[in-house]
Amino acid sequence: MEELVWLIPTLPLAGFLLLVAFGRRMGEPAAGWLASAMMAGSFAATVVVFAGLFNEPESHRIFTQSLFTWIAVDGFEVSVGLLADPLSITMALFVTGVGALIHLYSIGYMHGDKDFSKFFIYMNLFAFSMLVLVLADNLLLTFVGWEGVGTCSYLLISFWFTDEQNAVAGKKAFVTNRLGDVGFMLGTFVLWTTIGSINYLDIDAAVSAELIAGVTATAIALLFFIAATGKSAQIPLFVWLPDAMAGPTPVSALIHAATMVAAGVFLLVRMSPVLHEAAWANDVIAWVGVITAFVAATIAVAQNDIKKVLAFSTISQLGYMFLAIGTGAYAAAMFHMVTHAFFKALLFLGAGSVIHGMDDRQDMRVMGGLSKFMPLTTITFLVGWLAIAGVPPFSGFWSKDEILASAWAFDSGGAALWVIGLVTALITAFYMSRQVIMVFYGRPHWRDETARTPAPASLSAAAENPGGDGEAELDVDGLARLPADYQPHESPWQMTVPLVFLSLLAVVGGVLNLPFLEELALLENWLEPVTLPHEAGSGAELWALASAATAIALIGIGSATVIYQRRRVSRELVERRLFSKGWYVDIFYSWFTGHPGRRFFDAIRWFDEKVIDGAANGVAGLVRRSGTALRSLQTGYVRNYALGVAFGTVLLLVYFITRIQV
Repeated sequence: MEELVWLIPTLPLAGFLLLVAFGRRMGEPAAGWLASAMMAGSFAATVVVFAGLFNEPESHRIFTQSLFTWIAVDGFEVSVGLLADPLSITMALFVTGVGALIHLYSIGYMHGDKDFSKFFIYMNLFAFSMLVLVLADNLLLTFVGWEGVGTCSYLLISFWFTDEQNAVAGKKAFVTNRLGDVGFMLGTFVLWTTIGSINYLDIDAAVSAELIAGVTATAIALLFFIAATGKSAQIPLFVWLPDAMAGPTPVSALIHAATMVAAGVFLLVRMSPVLHEAAWANDVIAWVGVITAFVAATIAVAQNDIKKVLAFSTISQLGYMFLAIGTGAYAAAMFHMVTHAFFKALLFLGAGSVIHGMDDRQDMRVMGGLSKFMPLTTITFLVGWLAIAGVPPFSGFWSKDEILASAWAFDSGGAALWVIGLVTALITAFYMSRQVIMVFYGRPHWRDETARTPAPASLSAAAENPGGDGEAELDVDGLARLPADYQPHESPWQMTVPLVFLSLLAVVGGVLNLPFLEELALLENWLEPVTLPHEAGSGAELWALASAATAIALIGIGSATVIYQRRRVSRELVERRLFSKGWYVDIFYSWFTGHPGRRFFDAIRWFDEKVIDGAANGVAGLVRRSGTALRSLQTGYVRNYALGVAFGTVLLLVYFITRIQV
């Protein structure tokens, strides 16, 4: 069964090739059904491989399949090989499973789009790239998948590229991720220089044999962490993800919630043997993660775009995963990655259903009261809300609580990490409750006369009053004017069926790794052959920490109810300008690149043109002039050459005669 691992990425690749060849001719909805069938087939193949590995003894749950040799140069050999082990198959299961549901959802969401088939071409190509990333048996092949998902992300964010805002968002995501990729390449170079291999099994063996010094391990860990901050949107490279919401909502769910943004977390877990030897690099990872989680959560509090709230929420939840990695809780990081894929994909698809029912409006200030018109979307969205808020027994409670427990038990500043993580959990419950109330409950604002006034002339005009009540400047995308008799509607079955499945997973996903009993920690036991064991604390201590986390979640929900449902406290108290402006990080980047940064980059360009290019061009010019001078000796006349031979012979004779000793 394990030998079928090659089929997992091949089916989405086949879908991509078939759609390139026949997609436009197939049209809607056939192109979408073909792409969805390929993803479903890939999921089925993954289940078969999982069953094969599961039936093997724990020590035999690592299977490699070399398809062909890719590079063979002077002792450096890289194959196109696949590694099926508990880590890669866990990733492949939710990439293909959640991906198949999102493909099905997209058939309904993208209905009527003139580039319907092109959308599914990109989606299948993305799935293939993501599966190559997680199944590769070496860093170079992983990098191919890494860049593949980056390219597909650019194509899908900018899918509606005729809108300049979408095109700019795609370029921003692409450039920001390339900054992080420098760390990936340098880390790969250092590993090759150190152990002479970039194969994952060789890396694990080198660590076991103590062939990687502690200082080198720290450098490698930090370099790959830089790569992960780009792909998984952590400080300081998190600014691309909120703008990526410009793409179609299924893209937000698949790429920017469930799969691609988790690639950085996966990479660090894959490199966990090196991280374990990396000393203080783990402290850096933990602190960057928890600070990112806190900062992103505060920004989400003041957002009014339904998708941007979820975007900053994604950044925050990824921060929790990095906190887990930094504290050595690799299984906990994977657990939260899986549950996050369930409930965040559910929330994004639920947001897409709301946008569909609201005739493409995304501003929550023109919503309200939608529970009466979209009951199925409301129920499933509430499940996602309770899961991410950390309310037991929903899946998010178990995975987030395990991370907080790991932070508490961490030797270096564990109590501080736990406090910041707990405060972030409070804010998470608050802003998600705010979103639920603004969208599904309260007064239907689209019926208000003020909601049908024209929107501001520009996005910047709407952003000038982030703390106001918003009634006179709703819907910054320019779609504030609604028909007086407008009525929201439920989405078609292709969109609601995935919502139901994901909501079920968000409810029961916690059973994958219940942390209070060792025999119920199914995911941790499954990952044991590839991740190091981690002890987060005793049973009584875990129950106490879980109780505190539950109380915090309820306080966050209650606070949002008081402010947004009962309106007893002004929302300006929490929707601060600092938060609505994203702590001014993006604004600072724009200023820096346009002013001192521009001068710095101009200086680098001058150095490159005058010094680097100048030296190269100077050598080339010298060779060219020398060749021109020597070319004059090549006349093509035999008599000239004969004369030269004769002259040379005379010189040789003179030389030898003068050397004779009498």
